[in-house]
Amino acid sequence: MDSRRISVISQEQPKPFISALGLDFGRKRIGVAGCDRTGLIATGITTIERASFEQDVERIRQIVNEREVQILVMGLPYSMDGSLGFQARQVHKFTTRLAKALNLPVEYMDERLTSFQAEQLLIAENRSPSRHKGLIDRKAAALILQQWLDVKRANSRSSVAAIEY
Repeated sequence: MDSRRISVISQEQPKPFISALGLDFGRKRIGVAGCDRTGLIATGITTIERASFEQDVERIRQIVNEREVQILVMGLPYSMDGSLGFQARQVHKFTTRLAKALNLPVEYMDERLTSFQAEQLLIAENRSPSRHKGLIDRKAAALILQQWLDVKRANSRSSVAAIEY
């Protein structure tokens, strides 16, 4: 075995703990998802019924503090042609204010079709999407966060592979 590869492997540090919060922002509700400490699995946590900006921030702040959140991952609703429309601008405006209020960094993920995928998951569970709007938002937030976690993991693997060779 190549000695350079052995030294790289032996120098690997234990994986740091990850605490990210995935958010699916809507006019009526905000779906919230979190991840396990390893950053492998995202799960829906809750759905926040929108009230005022201040009340929405306070509910999110409670979750951020409980979970020791380090980063917010916001779903950004691109249009099917890849452009950013009215709703994307609303999400961006809210997210900018939220990140400032919580003093946390934000990363955006393309959320196209996540609500549709969440509805399909409910149908597969023999549940009515029209009766479980909050659950759809929570599942959509989990899909957004899972996508972000998967991209992060793939990027970290490719950088380790680059070091090994």
